[in-house]
Amino acid sequence: MAPAPTTAVGKAPGAILFMCGLNAIRSPIAEAIARSILPRNTYIRSAGVRAGERDPFVDVVLEEIGLSLGRRQPQTLDELEDDYFDLIITLSPPAHHAALELTRASAVDVVYWPTMDPTVATGTREQILDAYREVRDHLEQLIETRLVRRNGIAAQSA
Repeated sequence: MAPAPTTAVGKAPGAILFMCGLNAIRSPIAEAIARSILPRNTYIRSAGVRAGERDPFVDVVLEEIGLSLGRRQPQTLDELEDDYFDLIITLSPPAHHAALELTRASAVDVVYWPTMDPTVATGTREQILDAYREVRDHLEQLIETRLVRRNGIAAQSA
């Protein structure tokens, strides 16, 4: 297993950015899950390399586990209100490359969590939803194991 993400001084990150290509599927799912699990004082955002459109399948699979994006719309890095993060977690190769370029001259840790793109799934609506569920469950497991358990962060109580 990969080592747990920590800041340069070995502490759990206080500000996390999840990045993917369009901020339409993977990174908003990760953001929603992280907000539900990590302590409320952890600053959590997500963004994409390029502008994307909200994906209705994301709403379906998040609703299944009691989460919602609310009115949130996909955003790019340029649209972020804040740009200071202890940790950037990238979920696609283009996002990883962009994050490395962005942080070349700063002390921000960048970690790559390879995550499949569920839009490549074909078949029935249920088969497509299964691909989105797989992404959701994969990200939830990574957040639990790499951000909560290994860093000793107390998860939020429901």
